[in-house]
Amino acid sequence: MVEVLYAIQHAFMRKTFEAIDEHVTAESAYVPMNVGARGASESISEVSVDEVGAIDRQVRRIDPDVVVYNHRHKANDATFHEEYPLVHVRHGASIGRGEIEETAEMTGEAVDLALAPGERWARRYEAVYPDDVDVSVVGVPEADQLVTAERPGERRVLYAPTNHNYGGGSYLNTAGEIIDLFEDSDYELLFRPHPADRDEEPGASLTAECRDRIAEIPNVIFDENETPMASMRAADLLVSDYSGIVTEWLHTGRPLVQLTDVASDENEVPDIGHTVSVENLDLGTVDRLYEEGYPNRIAERAAAFRSELGIPIDGRASERAADEVMSCVA
Repeated sequence: MVEVLYAIQHAFMRKTFEAIDEHVTAESAYVPMNVGARGASESISEVSVDEVGAIDRQVRRIDPDVVVYNHRHKANDATFHEEYPLVHVRHGASIGRGEIEETAEMTGEAVDLALAPGERWARRYEAVYPDDVDVSVVGVPEADQLVTAERPGERRVLYAPTNHNYGGGSYLNTAGEIIDLFEDSDYELLFRPHPADRDEEPGASLTAECRDRIAEIPNVIFDENETPMASMRAADLLVSDYSGIVTEWLHTGRPLVQLTDVASDENEVPDIGHTVSVENLDLGTVDRLYEEGYPNRIAERAAAFRSELGIPIDGRASERAADEVMSCVA
């Protein structure tokens, strides 16, 4: 009997659930919310469904004790939550994109328990969610492995901006320039477009162009890992914007470059690490960050921002999240 049922919208979003499920002591499984999520996880059993996305019928057929979402897709349109508790844990904890309020508004009628990455999210959840929604700070489950990961020291840079269509990220404005910057340098560049920018236009065409170009550049690698964990562990420095990967990267304590060239006119990249437009980023800056870390001014600002986020960075987020899920198991 399945007691804990996860709902996976996209295959890459399995990482949150896999981290939590390591500490779940009840029988668990997942249902795919779209065709691309079929076969998403090797560690969590998949429930065979006759119609992908028919979540109300599937939940009632499976009859779990609790359902766990890490997305917000049509959550308020579902009705199963009238009979089954729904726990929401974030996939990605973006900063500066208005996602906290949007998540609460799109799931508020359905969620019983919202798991927040940090105090910053919890405060906003409590202000936006209905009064009957419980909020608990757990941390970022998928980032637990990064807390004790050693810096590789191999002059490896990970480029991983947020997506264009849904996040208004910097990818379209910076991908070519980043390849130009690192081509034939003494750094290895891991080039990692967001999954949405690999499959959907206008990002998909750019990704195809970059992939072809990268094939001819020995020190630039197109990152094929489905989730970014291995790439983050292997990198000495991250180049991003306000993607959720930034919040995970904070668990490493390694330098962060944030590109300000985002497509959105409404959102602003928060000053956490070294913020710069792509045209003003040079290898001298990368060298200093790699060899010396942040200068004092940026180090103090980054520490203050981490404190304001209130994320418990202790490698136990997945345990706390699992405990909260298990509290809903009869």
